[in-house]
This record gives sequence, structure tokens and C-alpha cells, in this order.
Amino acid sequence: MKFVDEAFIDIAAGDGGNGCVSFRHEKYKEFGGPNGGDGGRGGHVFAVADSNLNTLVDFRYSRRHEARRGEHGMGSDMFGAAGDDITLKMPVGTIISDAETGEVLFELLEEGEVITIAKGGDGGFGNMRFKSAINRAPRQKTPGWPGEKRSVKLELKVLADVGLLGMPNAGKSTLISAISNARPRIADYPFTTLHPNLGVVRVGPEQSFVVADLPGLIEGAAEGAGLGHLFLRHLQRTRLLLHVIDMAPFDDNVDPVAQAKAIVGELKKYDAALYEKPRWLVLNKLDMVPDEERAARVKDVVKRLRFKGPVFEISALTREGCEHLVQAVYQQVKAQQVAEQVPVVVDPRFVPLPPEGT
Repeated sequence: MKFVDEAFIDIAAGDGGNGCVSFRHEKYKEFGGPNGGDGGRGGHVFAVADSNLNTLVDFRYSRRHEARRGEHGMGSDMFGAAGDDITLKMPVGTIISDAETGEVLFELLEEGEVITIAKGGDGGFGNMRFKSAINRAPRQKTPGWPGEKRSVKLELKVLADVGLLGMPNAGKSTLISAISNARPRIADYPFTTLHPNLGVVRVGPEQSFVVADLPGLIEGAAEGAGLGHLFLRHLQRTRLLLHVIDMAPFDDNVDPVAQAKAIVGELKKYDAALYEKPRWLVLNKLDMVPDEERAARVKDVVKRLRFKGPVFEISALTREGCEHLVQAVYQQVKAQQVAEQVPVVVDPRFVPLPPEGT
């Protein structure tokens, strides 16, 4: 399925039905008079977060979504029926914003979360609403209120705990396939990965985290070069970035340190908050480096980058060092999840008293 993380759609809730003017007057029947009913409410437009979806491709080809209007009121005190609501299923992590102003309206962050994008208009009043002691035969009625109409932008930011960052051919796809259940396309040429891949890394019983593999970045990505700039938004919700560096590039003239510095610079230009996220170095393809040169090459890279954080030496192909990396990442993600939890404030009036005699 084609990966689409942005779409523009038009939303229209249903208009309310009009009120009715009607009178009842039958021979030998008492309690005659106005009996025109109200119009029905127009249909609402809802959005629900569905974890079974991972793309907005359905909205790329279906841009207009309208709910039905309410039925008009009728005589004999009959109110019009409400218009049918419509529910739009969207991936978890979808941001709904106003297409004209860019104002963020809603965010779908939890499975099954339901929000109302557009409310249907209320039905108009029939003439039975206007009868009184001094107005026995009212002929007033009101039309239905119009439903809300909006042009909105849908933007998907995948919900991943860890994001893989690096140049094309750094081995990110091989790494995610080695540690998770994801099976991305892997080849020996740049830009094999054309869209984000998500994988669930199982650490132990009831212990797991989600990792996202994005297309490789190149210098100038923040200005639109390459593919990665299209998907940098997906890193904004991650808790940890793994900067994967190719320690054995095909071209001997390529400097991994210069490439790494260029990527860090692109992060800073794109989003300062993304640049400040915790970032670890993952030195990959060390199986292709002679054993006698490995320590010196690793030390040289870390020294030239002036990196002070955690550094991991792995080979995604042979899975050397991957288990240690997975365990460390899980502990980091778990610690951040605990730190982000809002403490529950307990009203002291409802705290149970300790047993007597203690």
C-alpha cells in the first residue's frame, strides 16, 4: 500500500431540517390548533483513531465527506428524524488542522479515541413551539441551522519510541529487520527505503518498544534535498534517536564523520526541539572492519564528533552487539515513560486510615 502522510479534505456536517406550520381542526375533536413539529438535527462528522491503519491514502482519493441533513418537521406533532452521522477512520497519530490558518484543531493519539470534527445544525422550530394564550394560531416557523463546514489538513506523525537516523545505505533497514518484526526492502544502493517502516521490538514478556526506520538523510534535507525531509516530522514524537553511522562505506573517499555532522546540522535547521532529543551513536558494519583496526577507528570517530553520549558498536548483518543495544534502548524508553507520567493527586479526605493499633 502506498504510504501517504498528508492529505487535504473538505468536511460538511448536515444542515438541520426546517420547522413545519400545520394546524389540526377536526369536527368533534377537541384540542385542535397548531401541531407543526420541529426539524431534525443534521448529521455530525466524527473521526476515530484506528490502529489498523498506518497511512492516509484513503483520504488522498476521497476528499469530500458530507453528513446527511435532518428531515423537515411535519404535522400531527411529528418531528423530523436526525440526519445520519458519518465516522472517518484515521491512523493513530493523525493531526487535524485548519487548511487555511494552519491552526491545530485535534490530535488522535490513542486507539479508539473519537472526536467531533464538525457538528450538525439544529433543527428549526415548528409552529407548535410558538403557541401561547395570546397567540392561538401561530404561523411562525424557523429554518434549520446550517451544519459546520471545514477544509482541513490531515498530517500523520507515526507514534514510535525510537527513530533511526542516518545517511542512505547506513544499514538502518538491516538493523530494524534484525531487532524487530519489520521486513523492509533492503538493497545495496542508496534510497532503497522510500517511506517510514515501523517495527515492534520485543525485549521480554510484556516488554517492547516501537522503532521507526526513515529514508536516509543527506545534506540539504531541511531545504528539500533527498527524501528524508518529507518524513522528519515522524521523528518529532520519538523519545530517542539512534544515529546509525556506516563504518565501512563503499567509497574510501567518504568521511563518516563529515556525514554525521551534516545530518546533525539538518536536524537543528529543521526543528530545534528535535535536535535536543536524546541521541545515541550506533556504529554499524563493524564486521567489515579488520579486528586490529576496529578500536582505533571507533575512537577516532567518537573523538572527531566530540560525542559525549552512549556509543554502541554493532553489526546489523551478523547481529553482533544488537542485543546489548536493544536492552539499553528499552531501559531508556521505560525511564522516559515513567518520567512523563502525571502523578495522581489523591484527596487526603479519601485516604484510607491505617488499622487501629498500628
